[in-house]
Amino acid sequence: MIIDLHIHSKNCSDGTLTVKEIFHEAKARSIGLMSITDHDSIGCQKEAINLARKIGIHYVVGVEIGISFCPPNAYGKEAISLDLLGYQFDIKNKALNEKLRLVGEKRKERASKILKNLNTEFEKKGIEKLTEKDFEKIQASVHGTLGRPHIADYLIKKGIVKTRQEAFDQYLERCDFPKFPVYLSEASKLLRDAGGIVVLAHPNDTHGISLARLTESLTEQTKIIEESMLDYIDGVECWHSRNDVNTTNHYVKFAKNHGLIMTGGSDCHQKPILMGTVKIPNYVAKRFLD
Repeated sequence: MIIDLHIHSKNCSDGTLTVKEIFHEAKARSIGLMSITDHDSIGCQKEAINLARKIGIHYVVGVEIGISFCPPNAYGKEAISLDLLGYQFDIKNKALNEKLRLVGEKRKERASKILKNLNTEFEKKGIEKLTEKDFEKIQASVHGTLGRPHIADYLIKKGIVKTRQEAFDQYLERCDFPKFPVYLSEASKLLRDAGGIVVLAHPNDTHGISLARLTESLTEQTKIIEESMLDYIDGVECWHSRNDVNTTNHYVKFAKNHGLIMTGGSDCHQKPILMGTVKIPNYVAKRFLD
């Protein structure tokens, strides 16, 4: 069975395909088990459930929640951002919906502050500053939760950069502003109280949000999880489109040693379309199909 438990949509996140287009593509790629895990949004889950039933694909309700994580003092680091994947929760849960609504509002405030930081950089380089009208255009391009990729896409349209990666490398990493803090314990409780399970997303993603920002050592990463996270997570994303073999093998072994659920996915934002390209063992599906 082809499995992909980490996909982002245009409707509610920063993907480039709508939910309908995602399911059309998933059917064409013979994906048998999938989940749309939009950033801090579950607004597309009802549509996804209905489409999965109509098309005949096994579907798992999902979300990706950004958290602020404070590592053990021994590592001497400030709080960093991490991502949690939530699965199989009640999409009608009031507490979860209210928190995600608040996070969505705070994302707009954060984006406004990022634009101010960008303008400081643009002024140094003699680049025309972004205006309130530019911010309105960025917001108008968003169908779900506003994030830095939407700003990156707008910088491409303005001709300031050529790619999303260039936007992040040249500006967005330097001009970032902290997210509204949702902490590990809080996010975990929200998802579990809604009947869901909690999975640490892409723990060693060297090009994204992960424990790699604290240490490149896989052994030290899993030590951090043992010291500070095991009480709050039910699983680990062991397969990911940016994983190398060592990362996958290390986290599979770690998950088995600690009795954690193992998940995997492409983290597809559809540029390029990666859905279903990560080889994930069939035994991963058993946890969601039983």
